[in-house]
Amino acid sequence: MTVPDRNRQRIAEVIAQEMRGAEPGDVPERLCAAAVRLLPVIGASVSLRGEGMPVPVSASSERAAHLMEVQATLGDGPCLWAAETGAPVFASDLTAGRDASRWPVFAQQAAAAGVGAVYALPLGDRAVCVGTLDLYRDRPGELAADEVRTARIVADVLTVALMALPRGEEAGRYGDDVWLSPLATGHDGVHQAVGMVMARRGVSSDEALALLRAHAFAEGRTVLDLSQDIVHGTTCFDGTEEGD
Repeated sequence: MTVPDRNRQRIAEVIAQEMRGAEPGDVPERLCAAAVRLLPVIGASVSLRGEGMPVPVSASSERAAHLMEVQATLGDGPCLWAAETGAPVFASDLTAGRDASRWPVFAQQAAAAGVGAVYALPLGDRAVCVGTLDLYRDRPGELAADEVRTARIVADVLTVALMALPRGEEAGRYGDDVWLSPLATGHDGVHQAVGMVMARRGVSSDEALALLRAHAFAEGRTVLDLSQDIVHGTTCFDGTEEGD
């Protein structure tokens, strides 16, 4: 058996092990776990391409989930670039050089979280990109050619799996919630908050999201965290607490 054949066999075995007994809602998380086992990375996350900002689907760790939310809050980062272009974006050194300059704020927060490199792969292609698979490494460095091939295979499997997951009437009376993780369903609050800001400020949805992002960044919070407070009425958009 040739080396490429052995690699493909190993990839298939790891994915099969992770997927054994998986329910629809487990699929994205299990494939994130497979990516971490197969590649020299410490975390992986999956997000869907959404209107205005990505929608987190799953993550292998709290650190990966946090950095996914950081990119959604900033409206910038490797995963957004990959989703926008439909091409892989490999930020192999977020501590210095070109990558750190391309996304200075995200690079700083990634480094603070102990991440030195991010590899974002589109789920789909330039014609149709449904989201991204993002891989996080604790130190700077490029992926080797065989590792890039492995990452692409995992991304392809994930794309097929996401497209095949039940939704709407196929999923029964609970609809998408049978497979969307709390990370994804929690983002419903962001859309609610955008609507509330639109009504209060008389602005468009894009302007409302930009205001939320700016406000969250100024407070050192994520858009998701701020939106939940706005929706639940524990804070007004101007930053004052209800009842003050």
